[in-house]
Amino acid sequence: MALELDTRQRAMLQEMGVRVWLPDALVPVEDTPSVAESALAAPAARPVVAAPPSPLPSPVAVRPVSVVRTALPPAEGVTSAGQNLQSLDGPALAAAAAACQACGLCAGRRQSTAQTVTVQADWMVVGDPPDEDEDRLGQPFAEQAGVLLDAMLKAVGAGRSGAARQGAYVSNVVKCRPPNARLPQPDELRQCEHYLRREVELVQPKVILALGRWAAQVLLQEHPEQASLPLGKQRGVVYRYQGIPVVVSYHPKVLLRASADKAKAWADLCLALDVLDAAD
Repeated sequence: MALELDTRQRAMLQEMGVRVWLPDALVPVEDTPSVAESALAAPAARPVVAAPPSPLPSPVAVRPVSVVRTALPPAEGVTSAGQNLQSLDGPALAAAAAACQACGLCAGRRQSTAQTVTVQADWMVVGDPPDEDEDRLGQPFAEQAGVLLDAMLKAVGAGRSGAARQGAYVSNVVKCRPPNARLPQPDELRQCEHYLRREVELVQPKVILALGRWAAQVLLQEHPEQASLPLGKQRGVVYRYQGIPVVVSYHPKVLLRASADKAKAWADLCLALDVLDAAD
């Protein structure tokens, strides 16, 4: 049975660098490589249209969608300077995160990756702790991982500089790179989550993408039976964090190493888009 893809779905796959077989009658006369494919392509040229080893799954057939509903209390806690987080607006919250010394993570950072919330955005993307590139540039999802994420967001009509339906606010589950690239400790995750909760309150997203196992661990903490599962088994379920729908998927850095997972990430993106469409 042939896989039926509409124009939007084919565009999403192309932006993510997933190659799709199309019947000869549907092959476009001229294809322009996507941002992600241009940035990540191997030196040797490869065709845009090719037959994959096996058909890609329909996004609605990945897994039956179940919804886990929960609502967490508003952001609490204070900064290391004694400021109440709930009283901080976007610029003040970013400044407080940049100066925060409330846990041991501050010893490993060059720059905080906390961004200034200036507008409401329907999409919020939360990733794992900052890596070296993110720490150096002071922003989440930097370099090639950022290029791929931006292409994924573009495929659903959103971007970091947009607002409302066209807006996507990006963040890390903690704002500082752990010293010597070690793993974050549970108390450090809990401490920095106060900032994350306040970001959610300010951004007011309609859907959250949790990209990576650390992001999923924090955003699914009210459901330890799901939070302890491998990320691959957390997919396909709509959770809730502070009442906001959450969809779990792979971090772009993983997709750069394992391109076969791009089709799964595409399905997760379609699920998030369906959640967003249903909220309108």
